[in-house]
Amino acid sequence: MRRIKLVLAYDGTNYSGWQFQKNAVTIEEVLNKALSQLMGEEISVIGASRTDAGVHALENVAVFDTDNRMAADKICLALNQWLPEDIRALNSEEVALDWHPRKQNCTKTYEYRILNRKINMPTQRLYSYFCYFPLDVEKMREGAAYLIGEHDFKSFCAPRGQAEETVRTIYSLELDKQGDMITLRISGSGFLYNMVRIIAGTLIKVGIGVYPPEHVEEILDARDRRAAGPTAPAKGLTLVRMEYEKQLREKITGENKDWSYELIQRDIAAKGRAYLVIRRCADRDFDRLLLRVTHQAMRNGARQVYVCDQRQTSGGEAGTARIVEGKAYGYYVFHHAYDWITVGKTARASAEDAYTVSLCPAAGTETAVCRELASRIFKAAPDFAAEWETESGLRDGGELYFLRENGVPVGMMRLSLCGDSMRVDLLGIIEEYRRKGLAMAALAQAERLAKTRGLARLQAGVSTGNEPALCLYEKYGFRRETVVSRWYSWLSE
Repeated sequence: MRRIKLVLAYDGTNYSGWQFQKNAVTIEEVLNKALSQLMGEEISVIGASRTDAGVHALENVAVFDTDNRMAADKICLALNQWLPEDIRALNSEEVALDWHPRKQNCTKTYEYRILNRKINMPTQRLYSYFCYFPLDVEKMREGAAYLIGEHDFKSFCAPRGQAEETVRTIYSLELDKQGDMITLRISGSGFLYNMVRIIAGTLIKVGIGVYPPEHVEEILDARDRRAAGPTAPAKGLTLVRMEYEKQLREKITGENKDWSYELIQRDIAAKGRAYLVIRRCADRDFDRLLLRVTHQAMRNGARQVYVCDQRQTSGGEAGTARIVEGKAYGYYVFHHAYDWITVGKTARASAEDAYTVSLCPAAGTETAVCRELASRIFKAAPDFAAEWETESGLRDGGELYFLRENGVPVGMMRLSLCGDSMRVDLLGIIEEYRRKGLAMAALAQAERLAKTRGLARLQAGVSTGNEPALCLYEKYGFRRETVVSRWYSWLSE
């Protein structure tokens, strides 16, 4: 059994959309019939984007499974002999059997074309929407700016849409005018049912002057389809391309006036772990955000997701928890994993160590070495090492050091300024060099550096789940001070 991926272009004028229907001709039906005849077996395609009736495509994607041994790259050429002239296979290739066109991270790009003149042009009638009223493109651009980013697009979803989650991310939304043709080009992580056409209909209202540009933000906030403009006709819409993610992004951010979060994914491949930091979120959106982003991490390969709600520890003290232990958030149940706390001590006038450990600032060119060391050292706590600056020179942003014994890198330490304190943000020793007193010696070096720079205190951040680190700091004279963040964990069974 093989899975073949097809890239398809079609004129949707004569079809009732992509998805198979009993009483109408669709793209899916025509493809299934042609492929079954070509391959000599019953074929059923799986499409990436189920375009509506009358919508066109330059690069839609579909897959099908077959036992036929025809060369994958020749299938598109052979298939076109069985297809009508308004459907063409542009490319074909073999992919993994578990590759699914709707379950991969993908950026979709659509164009909506508006012919803006007094009299329609017959040659454009099938591929654009004709608008008689003059459109103010600059005002349309102003309105479009409110839609860029991650938002709840419930107002821009047709009522019979089946999506349970209406949050989507728009990466870009541009309007270009060439002569009488206005082209709205939009790229995003995915789109709800009729979403692009409702956006087009709403921006046309802005262009005519029915809505001021700022009303688009009010429509977003309403989360009600009745607040938005009409659904523009399908014939103006074309699926331009689908760009599949070739490498998992290290970090995904979501930011708007209702929420702000980071999903850190760099440990998924090596450790199966992802870390979600919710910086702020309106209460009404919290459960949905937790479910949505955890599910995204799981789909991206995470077997365990750590979550921190920073509102819970605002002001440095643990507050009311919005993550409830044992509560089911969709498929996910979270349990308290650990707290990240600060410990501190007064910097001594002199600090001695009996071991040869040197702090060597890590140069910017040594980023790869830093990441490799961090991966070897930090196994139980979130690995944020790759985000830390690797330039020398202590500043508020911090400084990363290699710990060397007799010239050999044995660990790493990150120091930063925090008021009158020097803060140890990270300290780790490679496993084979532990239990030799090297971490204690590194703390002594940091304390000496603090006194040299006129700082009164030494602080550190540590996980309560890291007993060896807690013991190290307490042995060196640190005392527990505040809870910085509280972490919960979901673990795949």
